[in-house]
Amino acid sequence: MHKILAIAGDGIGPEIVDEAVKVLECVEEKFNVEFEVTEALVGGASIDVNKTPLTDEVLGMAKEADAVLLGAVGGPKWEALDYSIRPERALLKLRKELGLFANLRPAKIFKALADASTLKREVIDGVDIMVIRELTGGLYFGTPKGVEKLADGTERGVNTMVYTTPEVERIAKVAFDIAMKRGKKLMSVDKANVLETTELWRKVVTKVGASYPKVELSHMYVDNCAMQLIRNPKQFDVIVTENTFGDILSDEAAMLTGSIGMLPSASVGDTGHAMYEPIHGSAPDIAGKGIANPIATILSIAMMLKYSFGMNEAAESIEKAVERVLDKGFRTADIYTEGTKKLSTIGMGDAIVDEIQAAK
Repeated sequence: MHKILAIAGDGIGPEIVDEAVKVLECVEEKFNVEFEVTEALVGGASIDVNKTPLTDEVLGMAKEADAVLLGAVGGPKWEALDYSIRPERALLKLRKELGLFANLRPAKIFKALADASTLKREVIDGVDIMVIRELTGGLYFGTPKGVEKLADGTERGVNTMVYTTPEVERIAKVAFDIAMKRGKKLMSVDKANVLETTELWRKVVTKVGASYPKVELSHMYVDNCAMQLIRNPKQFDVIVTENTFGDILSDEAAMLTGSIGMLPSASVGDTGHAMYEPIHGSAPDIAGKGIANPIATILSIAMMLKYSFGMNEAAESIEKAVERVLDKGFRTADIYTEGTKKLSTIGMGDAIVDEIQAAK
C-alpha cells in the first residue's frame, strides 16, 4: 500500500490530475500494487474555502503521505492578494516543511515531437538533460526580504540570496549521484564572478566532487549557460544550480522540447518525502475546456514510481506508452500540427492507458 496525496489545485490542475490518477489505477491493475489516493485543497482552491492557501490539516496529510501529486496553483483571481497569502505560498511552504530541497526537471526530446521545437531538429535531436535545482534556499527564502518605505517617500525592495555550506553540499550530492546513473557529466551553474554567494557554491560543489572521481565536473556562468542551452544543448547531461537560476534555466530547457506541457518534475529531500508535479502553470485561460495536455502530469507519476516506490518497470511502462501514443500521431492542442490527430485531455489520458494495458 502506497499512500498518495493528490492535490489538484487551480486552473487546469483538476483536469490533468484526474488523468494521472487514471494512469495510477491502470498501474495498480497491471502490476498488482495498491495505491491509497487522498484528495486535498491547496492554493487558490483552498483560499476560496479556507481563507488560506495551505491549512495545517493538509500539511499534516502531506507529511503522512508516501508521495504528493500536485497539479498547479495560482491564477489571476488571486493576484491582488498580499504575497503572504497568495496560492504560490502554499507550494513554497510544502517544499520547505517537507524538506524538499532538490528539484529534478528532465528535458528529453521525444522523436515524434522534434519538429515542435522552435529550434532546428539537428540542434535538439537526442537532447536528454536533467536540471537539478536547489529548492529551499537562495533569493526565494533568504532574509531580510520585503518592500519598505524610505524617508523621502520612495520605496525599496529587498531580497537576499543566502546559502550555507551544508545546503550546497546536500544538493551537490544529489546531483553527483544522479550523474553517476546517467552520463557521468555534471555542469554546475553559478555567477561566481559577481556573486559571493555563488562563489561559495562553486567552492563547495568542487569539494564534494572530489568524492566522485568518475564524474566529469565543469562550471559555467548562468548567462553563458542560458546561451549554450540554445546554441548546443546536447553538450549537457546533468545541470545543478541554485534556486533562482534553476527556476529560469529549467523552463528554458523545457522549451527545447517544443511544449512546456510535456515535462514532469520531482521535488525530493533526505526525509523520505517527495512531491511530483508538471512544470507548467495553472493555465487559467484554458481551464475547463478539456484541451490541456496531461502528459507532464502522467510522466510525473512515472517519476513517482521510480524515485519514491522503486517501481522502475511500471515507470518505464508509462514512459513507453507516452512515446507510442506520440508515435501514432496523437496530440493535444498545444502540440498539434497538421496531419496529426487532436485529442482532448481525457482522450489523451485514455490513449496512454490503452497503451499501458496493451503492452506485454
